Amino acid sequence: MGSPIVTLDLHGMYQDEAIKAIDRALRSADASTYQIKLIHGYNRGTSLKNMIMDEYRYHPKVSRIQPGDNLGVTVLVLREL
Repeated sequence: MGSPIVTLDLHGMYQDEAIKAIDRALRSADASTYQIKLIHGYNRGTSLKNMIMDEYRYHPKVSRIQPGDNLGVTVLVLREL
């Protein structure tokens, strides 16, 4: 059984590296996982945040995308509680 919330730190990654890491997390998410919390930061721009919105908006495993508890976090909601 996996974790209900998976946290993934994307700091220092290029977009293609971040996509691979997020895809890996989505593939390994099991039925107990309902959120993937992506920590991308915001001090160096919003390229990762924008990429997440563009790449995962219509992903079959992602129910919706919501902002995290600060500007440097985005949450992929896989299923509702």
